[in-house]
Amino acid sequence: MADSATPRTGDAVAVAFSGGLDSTALLHAVTRAVTGQRVIALHVHHGLQPQADAWAAHCERIARQLGAGFACTRLSGSPARGDSVEAWARAGRHRALHDMALAAGADLLLLAHHRQDQAETFLLQALRGAGTAGLAGMPRQQWRDGLCWARPWLDHPRDLIRAYAEQHGLRWIEDPSNADTRFARNRLRQTLWPAFPGAEAGLAQAARWVQQADELAAEVAAADLASLSTPERLDLAALSRLLPARASNALRAWLARHMAAPASLVERLRTEWHPGTTASWPAPGGALHAYRGGLFWAPGSCEPPPPSAIDLSRPGLHSQPGWQGAWLVEPASPGIPPARLARLTQRARAGGEQFQRAPASVPRSLKKACQEAGLPPWRRGGPLLFDEAGLIAVAGLGMDARAFAEKDAPQLAVRWQEDSALLQSEGEARVAA
Repeated sequence: MADSATPRTGDAVAVAFSGGLDSTALLHAVTRAVTGQRVIALHVHHGLQPQADAWAAHCERIARQLGAGFACTRLSGSPARGDSVEAWARAGRHRALHDMALAAGADLLLLAHHRQDQAETFLLQALRGAGTAGLAGMPRQQWRDGLCWARPWLDHPRDLIRAYAEQHGLRWIEDPSNADTRFARNRLRQTLWPAFPGAEAGLAQAARWVQQADELAAEVAAADLASLSTPERLDLAALSRLLPARASNALRAWLARHMAAPASLVERLRTEWHPGTTASWPAPGGALHAYRGGLFWAPGSCEPPPPSAIDLSRPGLHSQPGWQGAWLVEPASPGIPPARLARLTQRARAGGEQFQRAPASVPRSLKKACQEAGLPPWRRGGPLLFDEAGLIAVAGLGMDARAFAEKDAPQLAVRWQEDSALLQSEGEARVAA
């Protein structure tokens, strides 16, 4: 088992146990190698085969015989129309293994992937046109959500694992779906390895080289982004001065902080942006905006929520998830009379609104007020607060001076916070507490 920079604190070691040759051999080896900790076998019942119940019973029996604990989760539901059965099963299996391992008190989960699995993963990713992250294949060890996923046999050929199982007289399940050529991995196993018996080692070695290249690319991207970006903004002008490959690398790394960006989006951003461009691109989970030489990420739907009633007459943080932010209400001067904040309407900008920034100023069109304040175009849509008498406040601009209370009257200040600012203020409050 590989060492980890993250200290382990769990009192159990978990083994993903399908009952097949590889996981049976791994469970046998682990129960003999681990001392001072419990070993627990984790089985995922996919419900895809008529023998699935019998397989679960077999796995529990073998685990008990080997002196390991046992846990099993049955997946519910089925793949959505058009979805891959393999992808659905893989995602469900990962969730189930994670939850069972943590419930058992384990922070180390061992998987029986071997060299042939790695070679197949590399080749399948290459056929899909994957980048370095995909071609790197499976990591030997990776911490995710409090659990270390480790593959101690990733460099071992499968023949060695079979020899180990036969030497110890182990019994395992033969899954008939492994012969189903509808699945791409099975087609590879039945055609590639017999025709190119030496390919396994070469492809696995290629995956190791790509892993190193991917790690190097991540290090270079981190160094570039340290000077090119903030959590909210990427400097496109400075990015464009890098070599194209380095610029793409940094751009992909910045986008990965916010979404799983398709390669086509990265290419569009690089080719469609030019100095002085103001533009927007739809993206998974939100939109990207180029404005004043920077690239910004705005999560959420492009369509504003419908108008709604809201009561802001009490101090506090009033979260508005549909608007990706919150109204912060606190006693301050200048402010709004609390009675005017009790029955408000919150809505998007409709056009024609006027905003007065200070008592001594004159009302201006909301469009001009946003421009003067340097508010980016995608943050000019709202929300806006109204009472029966008129405009109260605008997200990003503040309170309308026409709604201010008299000097000595009770008053509350209303201020909008974007989600990022909201998270920061909550974190500061927790530290102060």
